[in-house]
Amino acid sequence: MQFDIRNRYTGAVQFTAEIDCAEDAPASVKTGLAVIWAARTGANLRRADLSGADLSGANLSGADLSGADLSGADLSGADLSVTDLSVTDLREADLRGADLSGADLSGADLRGAYLRDADLRDARLSGAYLRGAKDIPAFANAQTVIVPEGQIVGWKKCRDNVIVKLIIPAEARRSNATGRKCRAEYADVAEVIGAEAGISRHDGMTEYRVGQRVTCDKWCEDRWEECAGGIHFFITRDEAEAYWER
Repeated sequence: MQFDIRNRYTGAVQFTAEIDCAEDAPASVKTGLAVIWAARTGANLRRADLSGADLSGANLSGADLSGADLSGADLSGADLSVTDLSVTDLREADLRGADLSGADLSGADLRGAYLRDADLRDARLSGAYLRGAKDIPAFANAQTVIVPEGQIVGWKKCRDNVIVKLIIPAEARRSNATGRKCRAEYADVAEVIGAEAGISRHDGMTEYRVGQRVTCDKWCEDRWEECAGGIHFFITRDEAEAYWER
């Protein structure tokens, strides 16, 4: 039978999978089979709505699931090694016993996820949201509170969905808590995508123009104050683009 997988943001059909399944099978089973079909055929799974999928024991090693909605999915015992799960919604997902070694989980939302016996060796967890996740390995929790040192690239979403690429200088103070959003005391605007200038969604006045250095009025040292003073940004462009689209 044929089964449609839709984009999580637009609702448009992203691909139609050919699956061997009874018509009256649960949607979770159909979605899981569609994901396995897509991983085998190379269909686009990025930003797909895969919520609640039954993928227990599935081999998805190396798949690109970035930005997808896998909330409530059963991924127990699945092979997700070196899989791209960046900015993926994994809220309440069952990841018990899953192989996540080498996976990219940067910016992923893991609130309420079950992680008992999950293999997270060499997984990238920068900016992952783990608050409320169950049975988190201590080393994984530690990785989420570190904003990379040195000069880094950040991405910001402004009004009218304008995306701004920022360069955070090595000497600029920066911070984040356990969420995906980061802050810096200042940043240099490297690129503006979608307009000549980006306008802050926060105050409606601050402009971001190429070549400009943007500085916050008052820097806050408290890393747990996510909405405190600073230039707010994300580590990945996908994450910035998805901001406020949930």
